[in-house]
Amino acid sequence: MQDILLVISGSLVGFVLGLVGGGGSIIAMPLLLYVVGIGSPHLAIGTSAIAVSLSAASNLFNHARKGMVKWPCAFSFSAAGVAGAWAGSTLAMRVPGDQLLALFGLVMIAVGAVMAFRKDAEGNPDIRLNFSTARQLLPLLLLIGFGVGAASGFFGIGGGFLIVPGLMLATGMPINYAIGTSLAAVTVFGATTAANYALAGLIDWRIAAFFVGGGAIGGLIGTLASQRLGQKKATLAIVFASCVVLIGLYIAAKGLIGINT
Repeated sequence: MQDILLVISGSLVGFVLGLVGGGGSIIAMPLLLYVVGIGSPHLAIGTSAIAVSLSAASNLFNHARKGMVKWPCAFSFSAAGVAGAWAGSTLAMRVPGDQLLALFGLVMIAVGAVMAFRKDAEGNPDIRLNFSTARQLLPLLLLIGFGVGAASGFFGIGGGFLIVPGLMLATGMPINYAIGTSLAAVTVFGATTAANYALAGLIDWRIAAFFVGGGAIGGLIGTLASQRLGQKKATLAIVFASCVVLIGLYIAAKGLIGINT
């Protein structure tokens, strides 16, 4: 029964990623905890980090084929974020489970709010990181990359909701390029977090395999649905964002109850 729940849960994460283009990773940990029945928040974070990384890598390939990835920016941002993700995941493993749950719930509420109210912004599609622009662009790319990587590692999430605006702030690139470029960082941050948790023995590889397999199936279905739904995707994104906020409220309350008992 647990294997079936794993495939269904993984499929749901992949479906959301394929349908609305982001946010699926934020529900991976709650699904592993409350649907699949993993008892430890730390084990759930470590295991879900693998799915986050592989899902992002799959989507990155599609965006790269369309020329929507600013590779020099992606490499710089990701390099700084690796150090942040390692530091964040190391710190998270030392935080008691109930406190981690409460903090994660608050992050889910913030993610849902950002997803609901995010607007596509104009930017400069010709922005490039090279020798002539490095002095202007590189400091913010490295600083924001480290900070976002730390948050991604601490909570075991892709962090795309932070990476996308971070890239736009650091470089001025349009949101469609920021989304494509962010997937490189999500891939690397997820892999870094997973590696750190694996070294600590906090990954269940059998669970990860079923979860990732389900995610691949759900991703294909979500992508096909996305192509058919067209303009209705915006409404679905708002509905999903509202669900994320509600789940976040539940998790935060559960974590706070655990802290106080």
